[in-house]
Amino acid sequence: MTMDHLVEHPEVGAIRYQRSKGRRIGISIKPEFVRVSVPRRQSFKSARKFVETQVEWIKRRISEMNIRIEKSRVLPEIDREDARKILNQRLAELATEHDFEYGKVSIRKQKTRWGSCSSQNNISLNQNLLHLTDDLIDYVLLHELTHTRVKDHSPGFWDKLEKVCPDAKEKRRLLKTYSHCLV
Repeated sequence: MTMDHLVEHPEVGAIRYQRSKGRRIGISIKPEFVRVSVPRRQSFKSARKFVETQVEWIKRRISEMNIRIEKSRVLPEIDREDARKILNQRLAELATEHDFEYGKVSIRKQKTRWGSCSSQNNISLNQNLLHLTDDLIDYVLLHELTHTRVKDHSPGFWDKLEKVCPDAKEKRRLLKTYSHCLV
C-alpha cells in the first residue's frame, strides 16, 4: 500500500487509507470521505477487513454527520465582531463575579470545540457560541475560566466548576445536543 490509497466502497462511498504512526487502526468520518489510519505494522488487507466489520457504525456516523451539516445550513451566520464584543463582555463579567484571571481572548470559528484555555491562560472561544442559550454560553465560559486554575478534567476540575456553575453536568449534557452548531 502506498502512503495514501483511495477505494470506493459500495455502501459507504470513498475510503481513504493512510499510513499512520499510531498503534491501532482508526476510522474518522469526513464530509468528502471516510479516513482509515493504518499503522505501519498493519497490512492494507487487515485494514480493509476491519473496515468491513465496522460498515454499520460508519453508515450511522455518516448519517449523523449529514444531519449536523443539514441543521447547520439553516443557522444564520454569526458576525465575528459581534461575537467578539458579546463574548468578551460576558467573559469579563463572569471572571469578575467569580474572581478568575485570564490572558488574551481570541474568537474563532472552530469545527470541533466551543472553547479552550492555554497553559498561559489565554482563552479561545468559538464564535458559534452565540447560537447557544445564555446559560449554555455561561457554562462554556465558566468551563474555560475554571481551566485557568485547573488545567485538566480531573475530579478537582469538575468540583470547582460545579461551585461556580451549578448543574454543570446537566449543562454539559445539553451542550452535546448543539453539536450541529459546530459545523
